[in-house]
Amino acid sequence: MELPSRNQKERYVRDMFNGIARRYDLMNTLMSFGRDRAWRKYAIRRARIGAGMKVLDVCCGTAEFTLEIARRVGPGGHVTGLDFSEEMLAVGRQKIEASDTAEQITLVQGNAMDLPYPDNSFDAATVGWGLRNVPDIDKVVQEMRRVVKTGGWIVSLDMAKPSAPVFKQVYWLYFNWLVPAMGKITAKRKSAYQYLHDSSRAFDSQQRLTERFAQNGLTHAAYHNLMGGVVAVVEGQKD
Repeated sequence: MELPSRNQKERYVRDMFNGIARRYDLMNTLMSFGRDRAWRKYAIRRARIGAGMKVLDVCCGTAEFTLEIARRVGPGGHVTGLDFSEEMLAVGRQKIEASDTAEQITLVQGNAMDLPYPDNSFDAATVGWGLRNVPDIDKVVQEMRRVVKTGGWIVSLDMAKPSAPVFKQVYWLYFNWLVPAMGKITAKRKSAYQYLHDSSRAFDSQQRLTERFAQNGLTHAAYHNLMGGVVAVVEGQKD
């Protein structure tokens, strides 16, 4: 499929996620073979998140990452999850209300490219499977850097590009054929999961995203491959 232009992307992505919100978590679990939670836990460790911290989770979706962070910061900490899809946030609110961390979480509908927070508001910031969906990656990284305190870490968890011969070909074949078919059967939205494949193809490699972090003022920028480079954590620190 043809990906939306930069000017069309925000509305297209919002409408798409609103349409798949109720099945989003199930599809994530199926596509990752149940590894998605372990990946989120690893990303939280790389963000150096600990008890009592105040954390921002950008593009929080159905709040799976937000909930995991809340468990890590504990009763003395707080997590703000921000997303522009009202339906994804509605699913997230239901899960938070049913959890034991409801008092530690605030969900906000907002724009990742214009974060509604003062400079130096958070101890760390995360974004899970979000940067490939925004119209301007650099602007989002700059905004995350702006609202994080000096010394805090910014971490992205997202699809990456494996490079090992054979494995790379098998992976893209799986993504191109099986994932959209699963989306059609499970979420009734084949086009949404075709977009997942196509946007992952077009998204920065983990090496390029690491360069972006450095170019936007983050130090100690690095990436860590997971599952053979299918997924990667990219990190950087605000000095």
